[in-house]
Amino acid sequence: MSHSKQIYALCDFELLQKYNFTLEKYLNKLKNYNIAFIQYRDKINSLELQTQNIKFLKEHCDIPIIINDNVELLKVADGLHLGQEDLESLSLKYKLPKNNLIKFLKKTNPNKILGLSTHNEKEILEANTFELDYIGLGAYRNTNTKDVSSIVGENASYLAKISKCPVGLIGGVKITDDVDNIAYNVIGSALFEA
Repeated sequence: MSHSKQIYALCDFELLQKYNFTLEKYLNKLKNYNIAFIQYRDKINSLELQTQNIKFLKEHCDIPIIINDNVELLKVADGLHLGQEDLESLSLKYKLPKNNLIKFLKKTNPNKILGLSTHNEKEILEANTFELDYIGLGAYRNTNTKDVSSIVGENASYLAKISKCPVGLIGGVKITDDVDNIAYNVIGSALFEA
């Protein structure tokens, strides 16, 4: 199967449970697609079990594993994705301005991939001043898996164009979506249903 955009796959532990998928079954599903990254998101398991799951993913595929917002897991993953709220709280925790926090994370975790969620032009322009490897942009459409306060919709292509790093389109994105200036379609529940 050939798809024009690379897929940034969201491996959400709660979705795995909802669709009765094991990590192994999930990885088998991904073999049909051109996958750039897998983001492991887990809000329910212990740090120990999350670590085991990340190690399992790394042993069974050669796709970079990005951890969602949990800095402690960065040592076992290939990268870290932060939301705007995570960036704020980590800035406070480390007592660093956001730009310096990103520099600190890059310096203390060399060769790790770092991404940030953005929702509008202001956040993208701010992200352009950070040492990031990519940004997430969304939500593209309304989604039933997350509360969405802002929809970028038809502005997605313009907003992506002003980003200095590659852009992953997030939120209600279909595998077949082909939006200009977007590097990755970020796909969550649609992968389970495909």
